[in-house]
Amino acid sequence: MAIDSSKITGILRETLESYASKLDLRETGYVMQVGDGIARVYGLDKAVYGELVSFPHSIHGMVLNLENDNVGCILLGEATLTSEGDEVSRTGRVMAVPVGEALLGRVVNPLGEPIDGKGDIKTDRTRPIEVIAPGVMERQPVKEPLQTGIKAIDSMIPIGRGQRELIIGDRQIGKTALAVDTIINQKNESRRRPICIYVAIGQKQSTVAQIVATLARHGALEYSIVVSCTASDPAALQYIAPYAGCAMAEEFMWQGKDVLIVYDDLTRHAQAYRQLSLLLRRPPGREAYPGDVFYLHSRLLERACKLSQKNGGGSLTALPIIETQAGDISAYIPTNVISITDGQIFLETGPFFSGQRPAINSGLSVSRVGGNAQIKAMRQVAGRVRLDLAQYRDLVSFAQFGSELDSHAQAQLARGARIMELLKQDQYQPLPVEIQVAIIFAGVNGFIDDVPQNDIRQWEKDYITYLQEKHRDILADIKNTKQIDDGIKARLEAAIKEYKQVRAS
Repeated sequence: MAIDSSKITGILRETLESYASKLDLRETGYVMQVGDGIARVYGLDKAVYGELVSFPHSIHGMVLNLENDNVGCILLGEATLTSEGDEVSRTGRVMAVPVGEALLGRVVNPLGEPIDGKGDIKTDRTRPIEVIAPGVMERQPVKEPLQTGIKAIDSMIPIGRGQRELIIGDRQIGKTALAVDTIINQKNESRRRPICIYVAIGQKQSTVAQIVATLARHGALEYSIVVSCTASDPAALQYIAPYAGCAMAEEFMWQGKDVLIVYDDLTRHAQAYRQLSLLLRRPPGREAYPGDVFYLHSRLLERACKLSQKNGGGSLTALPIIETQAGDISAYIPTNVISITDGQIFLETGPFFSGQRPAINSGLSVSRVGGNAQIKAMRQVAGRVRLDLAQYRDLVSFAQFGSELDSHAQAQLARGARIMELLKQDQYQPLPVEIQVAIIFAGVNGFIDDVPQNDIRQWEKDYITYLQEKHRDILADIKNTKQIDDGIKARLEAAIKEYKQVRAS
């Protein structure tokens, strides 16, 4: 009897196809050890660094360690639900977060999940949290100012769109206040208002709630996103929080928009990474930090830039915050971040407790963008401020010895003291740049030299009100022309003299 070979071939093909359809081709492994938010997984031989892996109970992990016989994963969920022997599978994806306009006005966790009780976030776009920063040829120089609304910063330590400016100082002396004021001040920007992202890393929940309430009260939440990872959250989430916030910011930057992002603060971020690294048995280095702690922050902050016009001309401005111990800016993490950023705003405890707020040390603070990040009007009036204050500091230390000062030195001392008073500013009261210019103009040109030092704040307040009521046209011209020509200068001088006469009568 002849055998029909085509039938046998057909049967074999059907059998193989049905068998192949039943095969589970996923690469799976098993949890060898779990604890403290870390899981060691055996069997994922082809897993790659940064890949998402799936655990039971809808928990995800991220691969951070690649060893000979296992991979080390950080758990991005409730770690107590994972136990030894659980099956783990690769996803083939890297960690990504939701992005887009739908996040504006919302408070989310580092996974992009809403935690403000306002319902789901409806967006289908995601971005990976780790990307390579744009190269040199994809950028352009920083040349457009980002106004903070704070006189001491906009005049002496200007910040440009696309810059990385470090805010550094001891705890509880106004670092977060500077960042929040800067976010609130963007409400004054009528053209190209930056989208603001505030990333809270290791803060108290009450502190984050207070910041969200402040932004909402001042109408700033509508153009802001708050990424909250509090002290009670796992170290794994604290580690990914700033990268998640940066991914959300880059979505807008690549659309040609301007973005401001605040990392509050990177000291706690480094501590969370140190905790994870030690649990993963990585070799500790200086102060028990792992050897790649510099790369931890450099790969994050290098993503801040001003894109070239060919790439849309968007910008990402970063304000990282670092907490020092007893004002020591030469410690390990502070020096790391100082060397990455384009300048720093150094806050000191001494001036803060003596009433100088914001307590900025103008000698140690610097902006490596300088006048490129100022409008011409501000450059014209603020050039003398830093010099006057430097001379004032020298004279103050000299006068402490009880030396006799000549009349010129006494005049310099008096001028410096009055400018220090003029640079004081209350929290949550950022000023438009044209008003700042008018105030500093009066200070550096000697119009306040005859005003008693303890009356300067009130004099300034009344002066602003007088200009807004009687000479709004001068402020409008400064805002529109962005410079002080001879005509505006003569009108401003006349307005100040007129105001002083009204005040004296």
